[in-house]
This record gives sequence, C-alpha cells and structure tokens, in this order.
Amino acid sequence: MTPARPPQSREDFEARLRAIGAERYHDRHPFHARLHGGDCTPDEVRAWVINRYYYQSRIPMKDAAFMSRVDDPALRRAWRKRMEDHDGSEAGEGGIARWLKLARAVGLDPDYVATSDGVLAGTRFAVDGYVRFVREMSLLEAVASSLTELFAPKIHADRIEGLLKHYAFADDAALSYFRKRLTEAPDDVAFGLAWVLDHADTAERQDAAAAALTFKTDVLWTQLDALWGAYVEGRIPPGAWRPGEGLLDRAAA
Repeated sequence: MTPARPPQSREDFEARLRAIGAERYHDRHPFHARLHGGDCTPDEVRAWVINRYYYQSRIPMKDAAFMSRVDDPALRRAWRKRMEDHDGSEAGEGGIARWLKLARAVGLDPDYVATSDGVLAGTRFAVDGYVRFVREMSLLEAVASSLTELFAPKIHADRIEGLLKHYAFADDAALSYFRKRLTEAPDDVAFGLAWVLDHADTAERQDAAAAALTFKTDVLWTQLDALWGAYVEGRIPPGAWRPGEGLLDRAAA
C-alpha cells in the first residue's frame, strides 16, 4: 500500500495559496491595466460597471447559499458579516448601493444597472457558476474560493489611484465602494485564511482548497475576457448592453 502523502506545513500551504494569486489573480489582466491607466473609453468603463455589478449583486446570494449549509453557529456568525457588508443593514447602505453610486457617476441609470439587463453571457455564466460552486462543493472548498480577497487590497488601492488620476467622474462618492473594501476586507481575509489553514489538514484537502482558489481566479479572469472581447475588440454579442442604452439623461445629452 502506498503511504499517505503528508500535508504541507501550515506556512508552506499558505505560501502555495498566495502563489496562486501572484500568478492568476485578475489584477494581471490587460483590462485592468487599461482601466487604471486611463485608456478606457467612457463606454468601456460603463460596460465594466454594468458587468461587475452582476458579480457584486451575487456575492450575498453566494454567502446565503453557503450559510444555509453551515451547522456551526460560530461559523455562521462570522460569515454573516459578509452579507451585511454588501446588502447593508438598511436600504441604501452596503456595497451594492455604493456600486450603484459608481454607476450613476459614470452616467448610467442605477435602476437600469440593477436590473442586470445587458450583462454579458460570459459574465453571467462565470458568476452563476461561482454561486453554484459555493452551494454544491465542500465547505472547505467554498471558503477557499473566497480567498481571492487576499489579493484584493492592492487592486482596490491601484484602482482608486488610477481612476482619480485619469477620469473626471472619479470622486469620493463614486469610489466609496473601493475605499470601504479597504477597511472591510482585512477581517474577512484573516478569518477565511485561518479557517482554511485549520481545516485543510490532509494533502488531499489542501489540493482541494488550492483548486477551489484557482477556480475562483478563473471566474474573475473570465469576466474580464468577456468584457475585453465585447467592448475593447468590439464583438458585442446579442442581448448584451450597447453604448447609448441605460444612460441618465445628462449622459445622453
């Protein structure tokens, strides 16, 4: 009988997870270089806001699906903060509401954006696949898939700097989503990483957790590939948002 493969040490496994982000996180996608460098057209920015909204709006749905499977009250208590961060405790609060402020700032009607009409099929398939993954896979894999948050603070900081430098719409209200995530995310990251390191206690579980994080980086990357093909290269598929749709009157004028 082949002896069981020993797990990596806690330190080595954490380094393995961080290496996945260094290689695969979507901050390396050319669309973000284009966006942060001021090279996006107004319509490319609007397309990004519309499609990214779909992802933002599904995060609390993903977290609700996860919590519905959790027996441990302590884990549920720790996790429900994520839903409150995005949904808010009252109407008009939370990350989703702040994203709609960004939509308004770039000239989009927030009510139109909130319908998710015009979202690219590639975005929809990737995001819905992520929600399904969290609903169906093991709790360890579900938590591990959230660890892209380890790499988010840098992209948020770069985004704030780049948007303020290059785009007239960028101000404190428009960028409030990103600024708030700089303070919200660290606690989530610390909890999720510790939970994964504690529970990935065999080589097989470590492999599953690493694969889940890789899957999540693919979800994020795929959304930007769809956006690039449609709005940078101009291959807008049937049913997707087209420039001129869903604008505020002041943007259409």
